[in-house]
Amino acid sequence: MKALGEAVRARLAADPLVQRLPGDHAEVWATADFLTPDECERMMAMIDRTAVPSQILDHGYNEVWRTSYSGDVDAHDPFVQMIERRIDDLLGIPHEWGETMQGQRYAPGQEFREHMDWFWTKAPYFKTEARRGGQRSFTAMIYLNDVEEGGETAFINLGMSIPPQRGVLLIWNNGGIDGSLNQFTLHAGMPVVKGTKYIITKWYRTRRWGHA
Repeated sequence: MKALGEAVRARLAADPLVQRLPGDHAEVWATADFLTPDECERMMAMIDRTAVPSQILDHGYNEVWRTSYSGDVDAHDPFVQMIERRIDDLLGIPHEWGETMQGQRYAPGQEFREHMDWFWTKAPYFKTEARRGGQRSFTAMIYLNDVEEGGETAFINLGMSIPPQRGVLLIWNNGGIDGSLNQFTLHAGMPVVKGTKYIITKWYRTRRWGHA
């Protein structure tokens, strides 16, 4: 986690289109217009074709904690591969370390309450996840549309909230500077009030991702 964090940090710092967001306790970056409006529309249509009630890793679908719809997009689709490669290249992380990109859709009232993207190492599922790629190191999330009201990504422990803006890519390091799992990455997808929110998320591991 530490070595990967150092490599990605240096790469993003050297990119004039990437902005480090304020805060000393966690590393969050943003870049505007990462996807074009047409690319966003095309991706939203793909999400509509695959979305089912969202799950959380250890409990399955939970109507209280995560109420969105989501689904993995087709990893073999050339359009998806192009978007994924663009994210890979920005971060400088090998493509093979990335999970399949997931699309998510939030209708009014839907949310994903506060959570961390990294795996709880004492959970029963972690032995399996450790064998098939290790810890989740970086998160890349793209807003696909503007939302009339609500739907912010709120980093609870940082006091920071980022509203949906079409084409904006958010990146955060799930580890600290020393490579430890960072509690300050606690975040939530706030409830949508008006409109529908679409995002895509790609998680990266610490080594090649695959089946155990």
